[in-house]
Amino acid sequence: MQAMSEQKLVLNGRYALLERIGSGGMSVVYKAQDRSLGRIVAVKMMHESFTNDSGFLKRFQQEAHAAANLAHPNIVTVHDIGQDEYNHYIVMEYVEGRTLKEIIRSYHEAPMPFGHALDLIIQVCNGIGYAHRANLVHCDVKPQNVIVTVDDQVKVADFGIARAISTATQVQQVSQVWGTPQYFSPEQAAGDAPTPASDVYSIGVILFEMLTGQLPFAAESHTAMALKHLHTPPPLVTELNPAVPTQLAQIVNKLLAKEPAGRYRTAGQLGRILSTYRQQGQEETGPIYPPMAATQQSPTWQQPPAVPVAELKTEIYQRPPQPAEGEAVTRPPMRPIPKPTETITIAVNSHSDATAEMDWTAVSLGLFALVALLGLVPLWYLVFRAWVG
Repeated sequence: MQAMSEQKLVLNGRYALLERIGSGGMSVVYKAQDRSLGRIVAVKMMHESFTNDSGFLKRFQQEAHAAANLAHPNIVTVHDIGQDEYNHYIVMEYVEGRTLKEIIRSYHEAPMPFGHALDLIIQVCNGIGYAHRANLVHCDVKPQNVIVTVDDQVKVADFGIARAISTATQVQQVSQVWGTPQYFSPEQAAGDAPTPASDVYSIGVILFEMLTGQLPFAAESHTAMALKHLHTPPPLVTELNPAVPTQLAQIVNKLLAKEPAGRYRTAGQLGRILSTYRQQGQEETGPIYPPMAATQQSPTWQQPPAVPVAELKTEIYQRPPQPAEGEAVTRPPMRPIPKPTETITIAVNSHSDATAEMDWTAVSLGLFALVALLGLVPLWYLVFRAWVG
């Protein structure tokens, strides 16, 4: 543990730190017990070296508050944000399972079954798409940040480094680009502000890896990797795995477009497209993947070790200050209201005609009664004269 943790094992008298379970470039993650609610949680604590950087600290707190507003079954829940003296921390849901990276490696660099890959990546899209609708970009989508539980439920982790893209949170930008070189988008490699389409590109890299067992690019340095994302066309999925269905290969190729405009706009849009393809293309991809089948096929899956919502190392690249370009989230067009059918129109007209016929009948009867009354006037007159005389 950190020097702080060795002396102070309880944060604010509530979160008892049990063990260190992960670390990254900006924080250390502990398994802890919430004494107030009696549950196990994960506590991400910022490195003490960053507490003197007021700008970094402000961003840490801002992003933590943004992540705390996300409530989705495919996103790791943020329970609390706090500070104990000089220690700033985020309390998150503790998830047991394996990272998606571990699952990919369990196939020994062979591609995953298409159905299983799609069922998992659709859940990733659902979680990140929800964040996009909340004007939040993850910025560091990678399989190490995706936890898969024993029943195949996906939990996207580490929204702590995500950035709000709404105008309200674009008051101050920092001169850093966050992301992992193997998975970040060309615009992130160029030092531009990430958008939802940047997360879509990263999802495309993950899906490429799941379908082929390999990453689209390999390089000896981070700089060389960034240049490949910027300028080198990615290989086709079918070059590495000819068994990938053509339509699915075309979707992956679109995800890896160099220009953001060439991709799907948000993860939610991508998720809907993949879900439609999954439902209509089961002959190519197989039936909906049963979670328990994975348990039976992979011996290492049984009783998996607890994998915390740990933050793995994130690379930082310096760049000149540059305002972020937010992307408005558009809603799908409303369905047109169907016009009344011909049958309904005919029924309405028939009712109108019947009403009209009934009205003329009433008028005729009224006139007949009036004439009859007028015909009795002379008789009434004669009776009146006789009575008076």
